[in-house]
Amino acid sequence: MDYTFRQLSAWETGTLKALLAVFGEAFDDVPTYQDAVPGDAYLASLLAKPHVVVLVAASSNGEVAGGLVAYQLDKFEQDRREMYIYDLAVSEAHRRRGVATGLIRTLQGIAGERNACVIFVQADHGDTPAIRLYQSLGVREDVYHFDIRVDSHLAR
Repeated sequence: MDYTFRQLSAWETGTLKALLAVFGEAFDDVPTYQDAVPGDAYLASLLAKPHVVVLVAASSNGEVAGGLVAYQLDKFEQDRREMYIYDLAVSEAHRRRGVATGLIRTLQGIAGERNACVIFVQADHGDTPAIRLYQSLGVREDVYHFDIRVDSHLAR
């Protein structure tokens, strides 16, 4: 099957909603991705932000087969950027067909145009398919990840 890879534009909120459904199923976390889907105005404003990159892979029949969300991080020590892949998923019916690699290759092109020096991504322990994919495309670094809680009274 052939796939097309492209970045979503601000008016493609319906396609982004379809991608959210793919994420929910792929991550086995439908409630997070489907129970409180933002409205079109919010999604359009998000897609319009220059530092937000949402890519989709569409099958030959137009179905959203997978996608990724990446964020551009502007560096301060030099005039360059880094790209962070926040979410990447492929629908089960389309796995092992080069979709994830195609998405990352598409992001590499965008990153190059934006003078990014690296794309980085995290993988959870035990997520062997993701770890294998990322190791085939890049260099593994063992780092610690910390979630620092934000209490509502601290955020004011």
